[in-house]
Amino acid sequence: MITYRDARTIDGPALSAMARRSFTETFGTLYRQSDLAAFLDQAFGANGLAAQLSEPDFAIRLALADDQIIGFVKMGPVTFPGEWRPDAIELYQFYVLSPWHGSGVAQEMMAWALEHARSHGAREVILSVYVDNHRAHRFYERYGFRDIGRIAFRVGETVDDDNLMRLVL
Repeated sequence: MITYRDARTIDGPALSAMARRSFTETFGTLYRQSDLAAFLDQAFGANGLAAQLSEPDFAIRLALADDQIIGFVKMGPVTFPGEWRPDAIELYQFYVLSPWHGSGVAQEMMAWALEHARSHGAREVILSVYVDNHRAHRFYERYGFRDIGRIAFRVGETVDDDNLMRLVL
């Protein structure tokens, strides 16, 4: 049985481990080991994802199976360079472990993310997605997200292209 709840600070280590696993299973073959390790430490180390659990600007929703984190979505203020509407919100990370792809977890978490955005007065949701992550592109497009540009995404010393996407609520 899959359950959903808001993340708590005590979830930090388990959430970071799940995020590392998910990123590595999805993108691990694209990068040199040193680049991947640097990114994982920066994004999911002690000062990354786990530290944001206690920051009031961020909201993180978890999907759990047998009390194990199998997915999460993180929302917060827009940090991409450029001019953004004051009522925009960013969807930072949206990860589901591969055994649960196609199980409805992603749809449930997207429903939460969009409701969270609306209930906090957001009029648009902004996200970035790796240009070659076609599965994620199709998923976001089903919800009405549209490409609005490109942005550099750094993984260690490697710089990738991400598409910026926007959904007007």
